[in-house]
Amino acid sequence: MVIGSPHVSSRRRNAAALVAALTLTTVAVAVTVTAAAPAADAAITGATLVNKLASRCLNVPGSTDGTRLTIADCNGSASQKFTSTAASEIQVTVGGAVKCLDANGGGTANGTAIIVWPCHGGADQKFTLTAANAISNTKSGRCLDVYGSATAAGTQVVLWDCKNGGNGSQTWTPNATPPPPPPPSGIAKAAPYLFMGWGNPPSPATVQSQTGVKWFTMAFILAQNGCNPAWDGQRPLTGGVDQTAINQIRAGGGDVIPSVSGYQGNKLGPACGTADALAGAYQKVVDAYGLKAIDIDIENSDEFESEAVQDRILNALKILKQRKPGITTILTFGTLNTGPNYWGTRLITQSKAIGAGIDIFTIMPFDFGGGANMYQSTVNAAEGLKATLKTAYGWSDATAYTHMGISGMNGLSDQQELTSESTWTQIRDWAAARHLARFTYWAVNRDRGCAGGGVQSSCSGIAQSDWAFTRITAGYNG
Repeated sequence: MVIGSPHVSSRRRNAAALVAALTLTTVAVAVTVTAAAPAADAAITGATLVNKLASRCLNVPGSTDGTRLTIADCNGSASQKFTSTAASEIQVTVGGAVKCLDANGGGTANGTAIIVWPCHGGADQKFTLTAANAISNTKSGRCLDVYGSATAAGTQVVLWDCKNGGNGSQTWTPNATPPPPPPPSGIAKAAPYLFMGWGNPPSPATVQSQTGVKWFTMAFILAQNGCNPAWDGQRPLTGGVDQTAINQIRAGGGDVIPSVSGYQGNKLGPACGTADALAGAYQKVVDAYGLKAIDIDIENSDEFESEAVQDRILNALKILKQRKPGITTILTFGTLNTGPNYWGTRLITQSKAIGAGIDIFTIMPFDFGGGANMYQSTVNAAEGLKATLKTAYGWSDATAYTHMGISGMNGLSDQQELTSESTWTQIRDWAAARHLARFTYWAVNRDRGCAGGGVQSSCSGIAQSDWAFTRITAGYNG
């Protein structure tokens, strides 16, 4: 159903961790181990060591002697690059000095912290990488383990009885492809969609002052005269009503995430013939506003259901990341009520294969073809997304959630699915409990009541107060 714009049909279609403060006490235990020193392990040569369970890297968070090792988001720094020697030491350079992994105080008990210390050749500094990618300490016979099988960044690494693989907390893969880090904390997780060319657009300053929301996702960047970005494919990239709205939003202490494409219109993905040209179009948008993030809303048969255009978009985002290393990239796409369909699964799988470095994968959980219980349908769809991300990237549950987003639809969807204020609050609280990286909805333009009015561009089709869904969204604290 088209509700007021030749470019948008409501825009869419179907298409724990242990984080407690940790005090580890070294217990002195007399142990005598007689073993020949193993040869250097060539697999650890300036290598990152990615933990299988946490999908995070072995990390030295400081440079002083005695600094305890942790797991952390992989960042490629020297403090995450390790080399084994002919003496079976594992060395790392921190603070400009080469140091060795060491069992704290020469300890051998379960829970002994792993630290960095000047290399001295003792058995407490000798480690072997096993065929199962466990790291065994020669003196104790115990393995490097993420304490409590936790997955949170900052969790300490200790000695523990070797589990022969176990649940992955003792599995350290050299030079595995690390996951991208979580989106920067400077990017707001709650940013509802606002469209200045459709649906009687409200003043963003008014919405900010009455709801507490600060950021908005601005729709839509389309193609104009070939591979040139323009608002809705018609309005200038700068100097028009969209820039006026962005200036208001920033004056109110917020910022924007422009959304590229959407359901209808002449899109940049097909219009730009190469990934490099498409990256150039994206970069024009980023540079025009000094952006921190960009959302690619990939829908319909011309983009979402096209292998060539999917790959072009992913490669373009990879190029954009190389040119603008600080940019957060978001993919938004439709879903079944069980999770991504074939095209969504392909998009995720290809993003990993291409190395696109996508930060957030956002599903649009509505227009399922019927969904009486929109809370449960949304949860099921999100859990399906999590499972797909885990399969593609090898992430833990916790890591997958931090790369996920939900973009719902307030009131009535195109297919008459009802998301009430109470349902949206339930969905928000479910997402917050799992620390999803993005929580948004379509659209602020529709965040006004019109009970019995059906699906419209300027109201939700249900009885509600103005900006009710925006207030709920503003309360997202994931």
